[in-house]
Amino acid sequence: MSLSASCGSVSQKRTVSSLLAGRVVKRPKQGDGQQLHEAAIQLLEQQQNLCSLLKEVGNPNLSNIFCSETGGQKPQASEGIPPTIAGSLLVSELRCQATQLGVPLTALSVKMVLERLTEITGTEEEDRRRELLTSSQRVQLCVLLESSRELLSQGALCPKLLWQEYRRGQKLPQLEVVYQLHFYNILTLKHILESDEDVRLWLVSQLKALSCWMPPLGEKEAQKVQLKVLSTVLGVLVGTGFQLSHDPAAADRRISLLCCSVLDDMLFWFLDKVGESLTLPCAGAGPELWCQLFDASLCGASASPEALQHFFTHSLTQTLTYKPRLTVSDAIARQNEWTFAKSSRLLTSLFRKLAVIFSVEQLLRHLQQVLETHEVNWKHILCFLSTLLIYNPSAESSLRELLSRLLSSAFEGYDLENVITAFLLARQGTLEGPGIFPSYSDWFKMSFGGGSSCHATSKKSLVFLLKFLSDLVPFEPSQYLKVHIMHPPYVPVKHRSLLMEYVSLAKTRLADLKESVEDMGLYEDVCGAGGATVQDVEKAVSLFESTGRISATVMEASIFRRPYFLTRFLPALLTPRVLPVKADARMSFIEALKKADKIPAAQYSSYVESCQRQRQQDRSEVCVDTRDDPLEVLNVQLQEFRKLLVDANEGEMSAQLSRISHTLSVIFPVGPDELTGQTVIKLHIEKPLSVELHIKVVNTILRNFCQCVLDASQANPPNKQNLWASKFVSFLLGNTQLLCSLINRLWHLFNNQGSSLGAAHLLGLAAFVVHLHSSMSHSPLVQLVPPILPTPVPIIEALSSALVCNAHDNMLFCVRLCVAAVCYGICRGDSLPQQQQDYIPSSLYKKLLYLIPRLLPEARRTPADGPLGEYKEENSLGLWSSVTHSNSTWRKTAWCLWRHPAFCQLQHTPQYQLFFTEWLSNELRVQRSEDALSDPERQEYQQWACLELYLCRPEDEGGCGGDMRSLCSYLLSAIMDQQLSEQKLEKLHDRVSEKGSCLPDILSRLQELVYEMEVSTPDMCDFLFELVCQRCSSTVSSASLSISSELSLQYTLSTWNRVLLALPAVLFIKVKTEGGRTTLDCNNLIQHVNQHQRKVCSPAGVLSRHITSHFLRGVLCASVRCCGRSGEVNKAWSQISLHCPLLLISTVHWWDSLSPVVLSLWRRLSDGEPLPEQLQLLSDCQHWACSLKKGQLSQVPSAPPLLLAASLYRVWRGHREDEQSFSAALKMLRPEKDMKHRQVLVFLLFLCVNDYLSALLSPQEKSRQRASSFCKEVLDVLTDSADWLLIFKSNEQGVYQSVTMVTSDEFTRLMPWAFYSLLLQQSAELLHRAVRCAGFLHTAVLCYINLLQLFLEGHTPPPITPKPPDDQAEACQIVSRTKQFLLKVISQSPPTALSSSQLRQLESQCADLDPEVAAALSVHLDPRSLSPEMDFL
Repeated sequence: MSLSASCGSVSQKRTVSSLLAGRVVKRPKQGDGQQLHEAAIQLLEQQQNLCSLLKEVGNPNLSNIFCSETGGQKPQASEGIPPTIAGSLLVSELRCQATQLGVPLTALSVKMVLERLTEITGTEEEDRRRELLTSSQRVQLCVLLESSRELLSQGALCPKLLWQEYRRGQKLPQLEVVYQLHFYNILTLKHILESDEDVRLWLVSQLKALSCWMPPLGEKEAQKVQLKVLSTVLGVLVGTGFQLSHDPAAADRRISLLCCSVLDDMLFWFLDKVGESLTLPCAGAGPELWCQLFDASLCGASASPEALQHFFTHSLTQTLTYKPRLTVSDAIARQNEWTFAKSSRLLTSLFRKLAVIFSVEQLLRHLQQVLETHEVNWKHILCFLSTLLIYNPSAESSLRELLSRLLSSAFEGYDLENVITAFLLARQGTLEGPGIFPSYSDWFKMSFGGGSSCHATSKKSLVFLLKFLSDLVPFEPSQYLKVHIMHPPYVPVKHRSLLMEYVSLAKTRLADLKESVEDMGLYEDVCGAGGATVQDVEKAVSLFESTGRISATVMEASIFRRPYFLTRFLPALLTPRVLPVKADARMSFIEALKKADKIPAAQYSSYVESCQRQRQQDRSEVCVDTRDDPLEVLNVQLQEFRKLLVDANEGEMSAQLSRISHTLSVIFPVGPDELTGQTVIKLHIEKPLSVELHIKVVNTILRNFCQCVLDASQANPPNKQNLWASKFVSFLLGNTQLLCSLINRLWHLFNNQGSSLGAAHLLGLAAFVVHLHSSMSHSPLVQLVPPILPTPVPIIEALSSALVCNAHDNMLFCVRLCVAAVCYGICRGDSLPQQQQDYIPSSLYKKLLYLIPRLLPEARRTPADGPLGEYKEENSLGLWSSVTHSNSTWRKTAWCLWRHPAFCQLQHTPQYQLFFTEWLSNELRVQRSEDALSDPERQEYQQWACLELYLCRPEDEGGCGGDMRSLCSYLLSAIMDQQLSEQKLEKLHDRVSEKGSCLPDILSRLQELVYEMEVSTPDMCDFLFELVCQRCSSTVSSASLSISSELSLQYTLSTWNRVLLALPAVLFIKVKTEGGRTTLDCNNLIQHVNQHQRKVCSPAGVLSRHITSHFLRGVLCASVRCCGRSGEVNKAWSQISLHCPLLLISTVHWWDSLSPVVLSLWRRLSDGEPLPEQLQLLSDCQHWACSLKKGQLSQVPSAPPLLLAASLYRVWRGHREDEQSFSAALKMLRPEKDMKHRQVLVFLLFLCVNDYLSALLSPQEKSRQRASSFCKEVLDVLTDSADWLLIFKSNEQGVYQSVTMVTSDEFTRLMPWAFYSLLLQQSAELLHRAVRCAGFLHTAVLCYINLLQLFLEGHTPPPITPKPPDDQAEACQIVSRTKQFLLKVISQSPPTALSSSQLRQLESQCADLDPEVAAALSVHLDPRSLSPEMDFL
């Protein structure tokens, strides 16, 4: 067999490696290498096919090909032959062939490589549509290039000639082929760019095509190669185009510019695609992939850090200045469309990648430089600023500094461009919400609202600012104009006219926008969602509710601002709603406006009909103008946020939150005025969310937050987590409507559904509440409706009011939620101890101070106040693990928390201390039937709290300082406040009732303390009456009581009476010891009855039977401590009879039922002694009155006239059918002969008149007629005596002065009304006798003056007819008849009827009220005038 034949056969069946391996019987030794080399060369010299030879020299391992491409190990040329040997074989053969052909070695090598390259890349039509090689092509190409690199290393291949020959056919390779040539260092991309100018256009098109090419599904290798090719090319372009050189040659400058132009073309293509994405569904995969390449790690392999920084700076500048078509006016008008959330995500991603290697200060400095030196694309400028603010928390302060520098520079050189820039940048920051940058109103006030502002230095600066603001007016959105008007820049008084010119211009612009200045409201408050008009309505209703009158502001608006009143205010007021059964303040206000003819009849009728229709529909629909379901979009965005939470990428989380905020603004639209800020939102707690979409959205937000809390807690405790939760809550605070819905949902969850929430819900909601608390500084206040809290409060306080600890289930939920919240707050603030209080709501902490000792008896021991720093980290981790551990119970967690040093330390901080008053308020709300404690357990707990916890606690820490009086005072005040708080809570919960509260328990504690103090404190009587006097004084702030004050006083005293009856009667009678003698002192009792009790009697003039009995028993019981019991009772009762007529009359009134009780008590106390004389006198007077009724005039008892009159009145009032005997008995008294009888009858008349007034105020036809009949009978007897007139004179009553201490001040004021009401009903004969009575005219004129004042003040009693045509008309008729009667009396009276001083006084008083009566007095009674006498009647 010949050698050639053998070689041909082998070449067909076996590779060179296998052939060589077959020839070797044993492993060659190291010395045999040279021999083997020579043998291989000798063998290969027989092979004449060069392409086959190139195939033959490499049998690559397919699994290693991609590793070599991506930087791993290079593929071996063959398994058995080292690359150098294979290369030597090739070079030898090529050299031999070149010699035979007479061509250069390099030319032959190039020809061979190109033929093989063409063979590899010359693919079918299907493969031509690919932008990358197939896997098999890539393997073959790598083998070829490996061999080519060996040829190159031995000088057998010329790269320049290779490219020239390749380009000779006017064709360009695929980008991956160029990449592989570059990768194997055969032909670098830089060399190609330098040698071939046509490559530039080809390269741009290849980069675009490869970027947009989508690898077939499943070809992961192709995806990696695609990214590697693009990143390598980009790196070479950056490194070549932006490498700084001190003395660059001309060629270097040319290639640098060429690389820059390629990168610019790609950037502009990217920006064009981004612009198209605003009108198309998406920008495509190409721009997104190209944007992905802008990464420092991808470019850094081929470019130096300096070149990369230069490239990013250049690209940022190009982006900010790309197609600067938008003017400043466009930016001002359309700026709110360019926020982060509304911008293209590709554009914001580009900005973020370009900014990643720079600091915020560098970026803002560059931004300022670009603005000063280029025409800019304002949309890109502002979008870039938003991206910077979203991704960099420190950008806010840096932007503030930049704005300050711009304004200072602007006003120093009156540079308009700097002012425009500052305003646009500031407004862009404010558009991103309060969690990112302060509101525009805050920034504007801070920059221009003070005397030290940059515009306040001179008039020229002021004119410059106002001129700038005026120039903006035609382009300004309305919300900014409103801020400028409501919060104008500081202007000295002398230049005020300049500001008013701008204000007038701004108002005109608002009118053009159909948002006239009227929209800003009556009370000059730029509000949030709902506009200023809504707040105007609410404030007007509130003022009406508190004053009972339509405010002057509303009345003026109805006249001077009628367009606003009719087109804005009334439609907002008359918003259709389901009207309550009982008229509320809003309904009353509408009715008052209607009566004042301020509401057009048609508009009012339409309102009523709309309200009726509203009652038929309980739900409203929300239309959201969006192509996608916003709830689905929100769900996707929240899930993406949850994924970002795991990666802990704060910048991406902020960006995602901004997008979530934008989606929420579609569901909960943000009004334009909301950008100017709102300080108070109203929360209607009786109305749960009714819009289904809102309910779903709020539930989705809360559920996602809870899931995020669980995910974050599984990885790290709160103090090791980033600020995701704070940012999450901050973004929610920027939407008032959403925030209101969230708070509403949380309130009803806490108040109604707490027991149904699981541990995961509790933990998440607790964390949410904590972050709401930590955001309190920039969150609005909440006004609960109905106003169970009198003033607007922070959000956490409003939510805390929903946690009512009145039953076992509610207590358990409250303690679980509060434990989770406080534990989270302690652990969250653990990394920042000085700010720990920011994460622990004081209201929730106080609830734990109340609940934990109540539910855990072991916690009633004083917590150990260990140092906070000791084992702090271990304690915090243990505390958090006790919250999150599945086997932990709330008792274990609460006990762990109770002993935690941080928890204990907070008790020394004033705002975290639970005062005794707060403890009492909580305890009184507990329902005894549903309490977690049994009656004995509750008694034990309350005694511990009162006597061990709060009695000895210092007063500045909410305790009593060891003072039992203070403890009793707190208990008594809490009991008296109980009913009011119950009424408020009943409106809310319908759960608290007086019957089921812990009031009996607290009363028991008070009784225990009072019994204990009675032994040690001699002046308990003074203490109790002083306490109730203070309460009544605080209730009534002025001498003239309003209706609300009177009602409040009545309520206070009725509550006090309830407490009074629960305390020992003997405490209210003071026992004094003077000179060894013990006496009774009833001064405090008398003063209390005269000052307070008389004001709340029902019926008027009579204390209740229980109160009367209590006081009477107190006198008897206290007398036991005195030596002469009977004598002390007589003295005390004599004092009461003389100075406390109300108690005397009440005792007479109830004597029939009291006498058995009194007699029985006295017998027990006195060992059978006879009843004291003064008490026996009560029975005697009753017997005398009864005998007089029977027509028997017996001996009159030696009793005070008032006692006799009261006895007489009591007898006849109790027998209503016998009025004739009453008349006969009156005539038997003969007042004209006996002074005492006359006094009895005058007092009796007073009692009858008092009864008559009661009938007027509580109209009952029969009782009024009977009272009027009694008055007539007494008047018939008394008319000839002048004494009866004295009871109608408040300052000239003499011996009858005591009557003023019987009834309320209201009855005393109404005595003139009773005077004329009774007289006008009498017969002519009786009137004639009355007029002839001495002093009648003086009394009649005084009563008329007082009657007019009552009428003018609206204090006249209601009409007495069953169906009066009109209340005011009834009063007018009585006043008119009274005046006619008085004028006739004056005309009939002689000049001597009044003294000169009386005449002058009455004329002076009548001059203003009724000049006609004053003239009549002057004409008829002045001695200097003559008046003919006229017949009367």
